[in-house]
Amino acid sequence: MIVALLNLIRGWLESHQLYGYVRIFDRVDFRAISAVIISFLIVVVFGRPVIRWLVRQKVGDSPEFYHADLNRLMAQKANTPTMGGVLVCGAILVATLLLADLRVFYILLGLILLAGMGVLGGIDDWLKLTNARRGHGAREGLHAWEKLLFQLGFAFLAGFFIYQHGDNNPEMTRSFPTLPLVRAFNPRTDEPEMLFQLPAWAFTLMAMIMIAGSSNAVNLTDGMDGLAAGISTICSFSLMILCAVAGSEEIAKKLLMPYIPYSHELAVLAGAMAGACLGVLWYNCSPAQVFMGDTGSLALGALMAFIAVVIRHEFLLLLIGGVFLFEIMSVVLQVGYFRLTGGKRIFRCAPIHHHFHLGGWTEQQVVVRFWLITAILAAIALATIRLR
Repeated sequence: MIVALLNLIRGWLESHQLYGYVRIFDRVDFRAISAVIISFLIVVVFGRPVIRWLVRQKVGDSPEFYHADLNRLMAQKANTPTMGGVLVCGAILVATLLLADLRVFYILLGLILLAGMGVLGGIDDWLKLTNARRGHGAREGLHAWEKLLFQLGFAFLAGFFIYQHGDNNPEMTRSFPTLPLVRAFNPRTDEPEMLFQLPAWAFTLMAMIMIAGSSNAVNLTDGMDGLAAGISTICSFSLMILCAVAGSEEIAKKLLMPYIPYSHELAVLAGAMAGACLGVLWYNCSPAQVFMGDTGSLALGALMAFIAVVIRHEFLLLLIGGVFLFEIMSVVLQVGYFRLTGGKRIFRCAPIHHHFHLGGWTEQQVVVRFWLITAILAAIALATIRLR
């Protein structure tokens, strides 16, 4: 909105020698950092009244697991308000609309995906509430297949439109995901290396799996105070840096990374996401005053994967968000092994954070250690940029 307004009155400002005072908004790095601050403030300022409203609506979580010891450990969380993800989605939406260049297609598509996944998660959270009120049990909501169907549908549409929009630089925008340490440019000639181009069906399929998978991974991780929000903060800051690099032809060539035209604006979206996650941590740190719920976790996971798909750094996101990957794989392995062996388990409980909790780690130890692991993985991922 600010960018559009400045473009509208640029001539008048320049004729009156006033444009120099607002020229800073031409810099995407300034707008990305501003998005972090504004998004954070939106969540912190509106967090308290939203939490009070959720309490009045009795939008509370009553976690129940197929493990008696875990139920005892989590009993103190009963009736903590959920659906705090409305703060996350709202803050990201407002900060991005305010500071991003809305003429960029990737920004509009990202906001549509954010809204779609947020509404899907909100419906699931709300159904749990209404079913609980009707005496059908607090854990009732959308069926797993219903939720997955919509996730795959949104992810498919996002992947399809990313591919269709990639004709501005198809050699890189439609290439196979960039592998760590693999060069996208020849350092001697500044010409693109021979990149494997994906057909439309393969690109869309990979994007669909990545976006839907990431959405579910963050959702599964959101089971302890501050766990998913803290990891998402680190991932979002990392993506903000990667977007700033991928969207600058000069910097991308210098670092031998793929150059994706206009993707630098996604740094604003990633910054808004980082700020929103920091804001949620204000209320979600132990003991949590509110949970994000599916409303926030589904949207955050999908949005992170969307950005990674656009800039062709899916593998780096898998490295940075290694904890998310570990969480979802622990569930897949646990369920598969349980069915194959007729009731045996690999972990004490899945997702994996509950395994460590039952093993003697306090909830705070699990959360902080998973944050530390994510910070180390992010540092390794960003270091691979220079190692090209």
